[in-house]
Amino acid sequence: MNAASGLEIIEAAKVHEPPVVESKDSLDNAIQEEFEIPTEEELRTLRRVSGQIPWSAYTIAFVELCERFSYYGTTAVFVNFIQQPLPPGSNTGAGKEGQSGALGMGQRASTGLTTFNQFWAYVMPLLGAYMADQYWGRFKTIQVACGIALVGHVILIISAIPQVITNPDGAIACFAIGIVIMGIGVGGFKSNISPLIAEQCTEQVMRIKTTPKGERVIMDPAVTTSRVFLYFYLMINVGSLTGSIGMVYAEKYVGFWLSYLLPTLMLITVLCPMVIFLCKSRYKLTPPQGSTIAKAAKLWSLAMKPKWSLNPITLRRNIKAPGFWDPAKPSLLGANKPAWMTFDDAWVDEVRRGLIACKVFLWYPLYWLAYGQMTNNLTSQAATMKLGGVPNDIVSNFNPLFIVILIPIMDKVVYPACRKANLHFTPIKRITCGFFLASMAMISATVTQAYIYKQSPCDGNNANSCYLDEAEEEKWQSSISVWVQLLPYGLIGFSEIMASVTSLEYAFTKAPVNMRSSVTAVSLFMNALSSALAQALVALAEDPLLVWNYGVVAVVAFIGGILFWLDNAKVDAEEDKMNLLPSAHYKARENVADPESAEGTMYEKVSSEKRSSV
Repeated sequence: MNAASGLEIIEAAKVHEPPVVESKDSLDNAIQEEFEIPTEEELRTLRRVSGQIPWSAYTIAFVELCERFSYYGTTAVFVNFIQQPLPPGSNTGAGKEGQSGALGMGQRASTGLTTFNQFWAYVMPLLGAYMADQYWGRFKTIQVACGIALVGHVILIISAIPQVITNPDGAIACFAIGIVIMGIGVGGFKSNISPLIAEQCTEQVMRIKTTPKGERVIMDPAVTTSRVFLYFYLMINVGSLTGSIGMVYAEKYVGFWLSYLLPTLMLITVLCPMVIFLCKSRYKLTPPQGSTIAKAAKLWSLAMKPKWSLNPITLRRNIKAPGFWDPAKPSLLGANKPAWMTFDDAWVDEVRRGLIACKVFLWYPLYWLAYGQMTNNLTSQAATMKLGGVPNDIVSNFNPLFIVILIPIMDKVVYPACRKANLHFTPIKRITCGFFLASMAMISATVTQAYIYKQSPCDGNNANSCYLDEAEEEKWQSSISVWVQLLPYGLIGFSEIMASVTSLEYAFTKAPVNMRSSVTAVSLFMNALSSALAQALVALAEDPLLVWNYGVVAVVAFIGGILFWLDNAKVDAEEDKMNLLPSAHYKARENVADPESAEGTMYEKVSSEKRSSV
């Protein structure tokens, strides 16, 4: 970045004449007088460090751990529940020394249903974000979402009790209803929990700090946010790891009903009481701001009005031209601005920045396509390999284990080393690395599948339905150890730290303050689009086409990484410039004349948080 541009943005706060909050001096100016703001030279040369993470952020991370325990503990057994048949003589699905199963619908059905579950769980964040930003606020939306998810979990338990599981038609109907209801709750939770944890950190302006050793460093809020989301993601994977391992063994030795019951008990005994009763008064909460999404849409429409053209080349040129947003800025409209325009120019800049983030996220379906193989096809692949007595769905838990190990290394060693060497490993660069790591994971899965087919005695192209006896009771398994799958699971885990963690960070730092849930939901929605794309590849998710399945996904992720960087290299150069935008002034209600009396105005909320940090 041109550091002078960043300083110009800070200085621009001095001359903003917001149409809504005219009686206030710029808060950024006050902070600049209180703290030493880095100069152009210092921005270029000084090491950047994180601010302090408040204890309230850690409690929210624990809430996320509990929710992920319940979700991943439940979904970890979905593939076997759908794909594999009930073991002979079992009415619980427990395989014990054999393969656990319930519905016996095959790999294509299991891939289709688990892909739908993933699609649904990532569509619902859009609804959760809308309710949070417009009506309820983040915390109340999380409370309601937990209650809805609890209902879904209870229905899943019913689908697995002995009286139901032995009736495949009834079990699949109950299972489908359960995942739909659970998905609504999961979506409402996911779109709001990550903005809530990052909002506990109130530092929002870069400033100079002298360490105990006398070193002058820049305390960068972006670095703080990055650390918050690293450890937030670590807690996600601790919950995933403990939930998945426990439920896989519950499935194998007791039955699917216990695999669904224990996550439900986590919701009832730990998560719901903690969220609903104990913690609300302890958190910094941003109130809902009304029709922010509608105003952002009107703003874009107003900016687009003079840019429309029937010629697509001209239209594209007009959209990319400098000054695209100028026709929608209140300062230029003056007395002609519409009644709904209850904000200043800075909020227009924030909306522009948020839309840039959404454009960045549009590439993510190509990444999530590779990640999605881990939740279904790799589990099925493991069932055709030499297991050595471990359940086929236990190996996937090495993915969160790798993440739990790697995150402290990245935070304590790799990222500080990059900053000390003045190498700015920006979000766009990290996301690009994530694409390539995901592609490498799929290449390894492709090679493994090719060798499995090579060993198969069933025409050399059959693995999932290859039996050693005519009665089809003893399934063939490759001599390749299942632990070979540690390579793709490890690479996917590394790619998540680069791409998935960064998407949460990017959504939070680039969204307008009063639209953080909405932009986070757009980021999560890309996973749903990926699931829809994966449905088109379901035909490849069976013998003898599995080599093509993994190979196609590997190529898509690799090409996606190249195109992602080419499309966003200019955005990468503006990283600091976008982070240094001045605080926006936004009035939530059009009929409130005095912002001092406007309950819950965004300006008041952000101002109070920044002053408390000063």
